[in-house]
Amino acid sequence: MKQATTLIAFLITTLSFAQGVITGRVYDAGNNDPLPSAAIKVEGSDVATITDFDGLYTLNGLQPGLYNITVSILGYRTQTEYEVQVTNAKPAEINFAMSPSNEELEEVTVSAQNVFAKDAEAPVSLQKLGINEIQRNPGGNQDISRVIQSLPGVASSVAFRNDLIIRGGGPNENRFYLDGIEIPAINHFATQGSSGGPVGMINVNFIRDVDFYTSAFPSDRGNALSSVMEINLKDGRRDRVGGIFQVGASEVGLTLEGPISEKTTFLVSARQSYLQFLFSVLELPFLPTYNDFQFKIKSQLADNQQLTILGLGAIDRFKLNLDANETEEQRYLLNSLPVNEQWNYSIGAKYTYFQENGFTNVVLSRFMLNNTAYKYEDNDEAKRQLLDYQSQEIENKLRIEQIYKKATWQGTFGVGFEEAKYNTSTLDRQIPNFELQYDSDIRLYKYSIFANYAKRLLNERLSLSFGLRTDANTFSSSMNNPLDQLSPRIAVSYAINDEWSIDANWGIYYQLPPYTTIGYRDTTGNLVNTDIKYIRATHYVLGVSRTFTFNAKLSVEGFYKQYSQYPFLYPDSISLANLGGDFGVVGNRPATSTNDGRAYGMEITWQQKLYKGWFGIAAFTFVRSEFEDRNEILVPASWDNRFLASITAGKKFANNWELGIQYQFLGGTPYTPYDIATSANRQNWDNLGRAVPDYSRLNTLRLSSFNRLNIRVDKKWYLQRFNLDVYIDIQNALGSSIDGQPYLTPEVDANGDPVIDPNDNSKYLLKALPNAQGTVVPSIGLIFEF
Repeated sequence: MKQATTLIAFLITTLSFAQGVITGRVYDAGNNDPLPSAAIKVEGSDVATITDFDGLYTLNGLQPGLYNITVSILGYRTQTEYEVQVTNAKPAEINFAMSPSNEELEEVTVSAQNVFAKDAEAPVSLQKLGINEIQRNPGGNQDISRVIQSLPGVASSVAFRNDLIIRGGGPNENRFYLDGIEIPAINHFATQGSSGGPVGMINVNFIRDVDFYTSAFPSDRGNALSSVMEINLKDGRRDRVGGIFQVGASEVGLTLEGPISEKTTFLVSARQSYLQFLFSVLELPFLPTYNDFQFKIKSQLADNQQLTILGLGAIDRFKLNLDANETEEQRYLLNSLPVNEQWNYSIGAKYTYFQENGFTNVVLSRFMLNNTAYKYEDNDEAKRQLLDYQSQEIENKLRIEQIYKKATWQGTFGVGFEEAKYNTSTLDRQIPNFELQYDSDIRLYKYSIFANYAKRLLNERLSLSFGLRTDANTFSSSMNNPLDQLSPRIAVSYAINDEWSIDANWGIYYQLPPYTTIGYRDTTGNLVNTDIKYIRATHYVLGVSRTFTFNAKLSVEGFYKQYSQYPFLYPDSISLANLGGDFGVVGNRPATSTNDGRAYGMEITWQQKLYKGWFGIAAFTFVRSEFEDRNEILVPASWDNRFLASITAGKKFANNWELGIQYQFLGGTPYTPYDIATSANRQNWDNLGRAVPDYSRLNTLRLSSFNRLNIRVDKKWYLQRFNLDVYIDIQNALGSSIDGQPYLTPEVDANGDPVIDPNDNSKYLLKALPNAQGTVVPSIGLIFEF
């Protein structure tokens, strides 16, 4: 054994002498023209070069590790790409799309403002993350949604889900794009009518960087109230076919990339979970299985034409482990959870045609979701069926946009068209005093028009942006007038000096209610919610920031969101804004667009990009979220955490060791107490298998706050043609208890049968069960790149 270990160490040492390479292209962001003689410099070293006539560059002789790369050229704004990972296994390809500048400079310098350059359309409420920040996130488990939860203003609903709660808004208020193509579903076991789920679908090995907007949304990004996530994917490698084999906490995956031809590259991946085997060994009462597939093809059709084709799909199965029934908690979950199967896919193509001062994008995409669930009394298919749900959602989209870019201004104009189909066959007896049974099949057409103009003034210290958008559809007269959904937006940014700036944004945004609400029918087959309207949110944001020359930024932002026309659901008498943080389906009820709400607060953020081996981000958020109850009184919403804190920091050490630590604190959220009398009713309990909330006391109780510490340690080996990363990730390292709302369950006799209340033969005797999680979750992962 000792000899084998020595041999492995010798081989690793002897194969580690190769040098890393960074290569790429520098070009005009407006017309794709190459930029010769651009200066490329590796921060903190003497390594530098300039681009050739075709805008191409190569940096040779670099030791494996992370580097910051700065590009500067007269007449363009300086750019810095942070944490470029250099290895021996493949060249790091970093392309720079340079934006023109009208600053009169005799010599290009890198200032603090250059380090954190702002988007003229969105000078506030925009966070940017690079791939290394995503991959190394402690507790993130290579999942983009979990990584985003460390940013300012972002909370999660419960510890085991990926719901994004942005500035007090619900998890159904977010939109996601891959390379400019909308992807409605990014999580496995998605909640239909919302956007959350327990596990992310997107393979982070595809990601180049992420732009995360929590306000000031670009005008070409509609149907969002709380956030827009732009996930920019990398291109496949050009030199040869390579890949990554990866084993993580819950899945195993393989990614391949390489050239198809001289001007076409590909990326493809497949992942398979093994949670079902782990859960079976742990005797958990449910067995989830998920698989996902992803691909991207990028082709340079001509010097001024590009084509991107990509796809993302998932197959999810959620079964019950009926043998795990020994404890009260196991039996409770078996009685309340349905069997669920889902599959979905998104596929799209983007064609880009560059002109002298801009480019045209034509984007085509299709999304389809198939969702089924069923439940039988006592989980016995010979007994009465309590739930039989089948549903499909289909969206076919076309977006055409023209972008103009000049030194001092840029403009966007475009249109969008969508065909949407929704069908369902629903039988649900799990509702007190109300049986839901209907079939529905609807088709509607949506269209949008959008424009934006951004201007830089005063030697680029002042930037102004004006945008306008409108959306409409053919479902009903309440939503087919585009003037009813006019969505103006204004953004202003002023750089007081090279360090300080003040920024503001105001905008009105609209979002279509979920298809589950639009397509709801009564037992006679009539559409019930034909008067439903677009949900509206008005944003007000004011911020101030200071940048530092050691790659750091401090920012403070205040925000206020005013909601109106939110669907209010009957017979539950609850706003849709309070739902979506659990599994299943939300929104399939009679509804009126009468509910109002608000969310407001302040964020303080410190962001440290890589500097002398250190990196991190600290975010503190004070937030209040309130929506009207059945009496039209503002009460705390389900997402009213009040205080959030997240501190993520890391350090690179010698010999390719890396340590990351993340501490998170989330204030307790409100919850609604149970209606004991209704829950104890024998018929109700036999149908539901769980307690019934008392919405007359909506969110009058509050869970305790909780905190967690996540730790990750990486050790990397850079071989001549291979890289190996072995990591240990410990989630909730302190074993902190995360309390949920207690369960209610019937008392049982010696035979395991529910005990009937001796004073009321129509009811069971109920008791409370604790609902807390506090387990330390260690995992070991391996990433092998070849």
